[in-house]
Amino acid sequence: MIPIALTIAAATAVGFGAERRLGGERAQLAAARTMRLMLWVLIPPVAFFNLADLHLTAGVGAGLAFGWIGMLTAMAVAYVVGTHLLRLPRPVVGTLMLAAGMGNSGYLGVPFTAALFGFDDVGDAVIFDVIVSGVALPTLAFAVGAAFGTVATEARTRLIAFFTRNPALWAAAAGLLAPEALSPDWAVDASRFAVMAMLPMGFFVVGVTLASEAEEGAVRFPPRLTVPVGVAIGLKMILFPTVVLALSVIFIDIPDPFISQAAMACGINPLLVAHVYGMDRSLAASAVAYSTVIVVAAGLVVSFA
Repeated sequence: MIPIALTIAAATAVGFGAERRLGGERAQLAAARTMRLMLWVLIPPVAFFNLADLHLTAGVGAGLAFGWIGMLTAMAVAYVVGTHLLRLPRPVVGTLMLAAGMGNSGYLGVPFTAALFGFDDVGDAVIFDVIVSGVALPTLAFAVGAAFGTVATEARTRLIAFFTRNPALWAAAAGLLAPEALSPDWAVDASRFAVMAMLPMGFFVVGVTLASEAEEGAVRFPPRLTVPVGVAIGLKMILFPTVVLALSVIFIDIPDPFISQAAMACGINPLLVAHVYGMDRSLAASAVAYSTVIVVAAGLVVSFA
């Protein structure tokens, strides 16, 4: 976990410093290009090769179903709280929903699983990441972005935006239909390396976003812990895993890594979707920053225990 923690801190600091040294326009351009690289180059092969290589068992399948139920529950509660209690603008509500449901189960959850349970259980963590977080990104997350973002205002244009700004959807569909022969071991390993490579890239964008918002007076560094940020973290790291654990106790035991993956920090993907569809990047970046600190601190404690 120490290399992961150092990478996160360094990448965030580089992004924050770049915004200050290069100026807002050039730093935002670099962040936008980084997001496009992740969206159009790195994420599609990750989705394709991991879904084409997927092997399911009954117990694992139940756990993945619980993961989806937990995610949808957290997002539904986020919608109700954001809309009716906090009365947030629609783009902010959409971001709150994504932050509450989409976890960093790949480039943070996988190494955390290794530190907590050992490398023998990493496979379960990867499966959770692929089927829950990975499938939710091109389907549920982009649908929320199209529905709540500012890039489209009508049902038809929102539907068009969902399909045209969503290359991972097509890659995931192809992966589910492709035979296992099209997903050799070396390709799967390379795709998981790409997941790790997105860790510094994503937190570079987090740093740029926090710095740019700080200049506008919206967010300082470290970011201000607002009510929406606290709600997002609470729903993601408490409600989501609680639902998964409760279903496991009631119905069937599931692999332990599924619980820790459900409790993982808010993911970078909501920031990606917020960038693509015109949503609240400030809330997404702040939720990522604070929840990641919590998980990394817990991981370091486990590593030294």
